Amino acid sequence: MSTMVIDGKPASARSGATLEIHDPATGELVDTVPQAGVEETRQAIDAAHAAFRGWADTPPQKRAQILMKGAGLARQHIDEVASLLTREQGKPLRDSKIEAERFVENIEYYAMLSASGAIRGKHVQLSVPGAFGLVVRRPIGVVGAIIPWNFPLTLLANKIAPALAMGNTVVAKPASTTPLSTIRLVELMNQGGLPPGVLNVVVGPGAVVGQEMIKNPKVRKIGFTGETQTGKQVMAEAASDLKHVTLELGGSDPAIVCDDADIEQASKAIAIGRFFNAGQACLAVKRVFVHEAVFDQVIEKVAARAKRLKVLPGADPSSQMGPMHTAGGRETIEGQLKDALDRGARLLAGGNRLKGEPFDRGYFFEPTVITEVPPDARVWREETFGPLLPIARVKSLDEAIERANDSEFGLGSSVFTRDIKKAQQTIDRLDVGYAWINQVNLVAYDELPFGGTKHSGFGKEHGIEVLDFYTEEKSVVMGGV
Repeated sequence: MSTMVIDGKPASARSGATLEIHDPATGELVDTVPQAGVEETRQAIDAAHAAFRGWADTPPQKRAQILMKGAGLARQHIDEVASLLTREQGKPLRDSKIEAERFVENIEYYAMLSASGAIRGKHVQLSVPGAFGLVVRRPIGVVGAIIPWNFPLTLLANKIAPALAMGNTVVAKPASTTPLSTIRLVELMNQGGLPPGVLNVVVGPGAVVGQEMIKNPKVRKIGFTGETQTGKQVMAEAASDLKHVTLELGGSDPAIVCDDADIEQASKAIAIGRFFNAGQACLAVKRVFVHEAVFDQVIEKVAARAKRLKVLPGADPSSQMGPMHTAGGRETIEGQLKDALDRGARLLAGGNRLKGEPFDRGYFFEPTVITEVPPDARVWREETFGPLLPIARVKSLDEAIERANDSEFGLGSSVFTRDIKKAQQTIDRLDVGYAWINQVNLVAYDELPFGGTKHSGFGKEHGIEVLDFYTEEKSVVMGGV
């Protein structure tokens, strides 16, 4: 049985409660983990609080060395971690390896950024003679990192990398269905030399563990990725203690294909962007708007790619798309599809559960493409968190932008065009936090800030800008020295 990590040591639940982790492809039991309660969560928070001052006072270069050593150990165990991730989450093994590598790269990026001296304060000339001002950055304190199940490693790194590099300490709470790969990486990071209590991991329900992290006054920052409604609750409850928050929430990302686009490139990118990780990604392409001049070509090519995808258990080397993560997630997608078809939508590809061996024991669903979907269908209004893609015909770029913006979400977007003026028009007018031009909206780069608008989030991850959300600025007046 895997264990939690509290104060640098393996930890179990005093109650003896455990959680079973099952393979979404087979239903088989993978492992069990302790189920934390309030007591274990407080123990982890207390350990992080006690370790904070020593870690904050550690020179940035020394912190970077420790983080780099931990990242190096994680890199040596990429295959092990990836195997755990595939078994608990369901995604193809090659995608799990990419995710584990991205975890390492993210840690290394912020470690190097911290050590390079790129993180600086400010010198301010004051109007008072004989005095000058400084603006210095200081870490916030204990960070509670609440991580979802769809990309548990990259989304963990998004929070702990800048937090630790800047001198904060962390209590991480992975999703109860995907804790194994997170626990292993936290163990490796601790083996790299992190002082006890600097990085902890506890596993348990959000209503218990997450609530304690949000309510406990020793936690000064919450980094949360998850559903929009849950994020609103996190923000409201954290406000009572004036905690810092970063919220990376849901998305319904549009892709626009203009009449002058490279149709082959656009169709390939849209298919990858929709069906990667079985469509279970906040940044997945979820709504497509295609100019009528190229509409028939695009739907034919996207549907053909959907039909060619090899849907198999993630552990199969030839798998291109694994199962959905839960039975409930599959049922939600089926409900959204039925709603669209009942309203007159046309099915172009997929639409069914896969049956027979090796599918019957898992949560498999075909890559699905639909068109002629009425505007009041659920797939346009809700986030479709699975392999279901609606494609609409539009008469102009203006119409495409208007429909793309007609959503409560504003996370990412993709636009395919050879015309720089059209690209600039979409950049200026799309209500999103991230835009890709002639590329798939799949990867959020470490070098660029990432975050949504409207109901897609609050604050930024990635880029040097993320450091604003893991530090506080202190103004200093120097005089008479």
